[in-house]
Amino acid sequence: MASPTKSGRKKSVKSTKGSGLSGDKKARRKARRETYSIYIYRVLKQVHPETGISSKAMSIMNSFVNDVFEKIASEGSKLAKYNKRSTISSREIQTAVRLILPGELAKHAVSEGTKAVTKYTSSK
Repeated sequence: MASPTKSGRKKSVKSTKGSGLSGDKKARRKARRETYSIYIYRVLKQVHPETGISSKAMSIMNSFVNDVFEKIASEGSKLAKYNKRSTISSREIQTAVRLILPGELAKHAVSEGTKAVTKYTSSK
């Protein structure tokens, strides 16, 4: 699978050992940032194999996915509270998706979600 980097090759990691920057202390690693970039890229390649995406567009898509995730999780949480439950189940998520996403998009999301849950439970 091709990585979404510009040059298509892996970046080498340089060691700070022996550079004299921090004496005998270990260099701090950059904090990992969890993103949906890999998954957005995979879906893009499934739908349009010849199309690329800029880093700015990827950032916008990542923000969009995070926003939708937050809205669905929040609505699912409210639904669980209304029903005096402490766990958000697939039923709450399905109802939240129906409430938040418009028309045809909600139908497709529910069918894909149902398919994913069925696949997961059958693999257990």
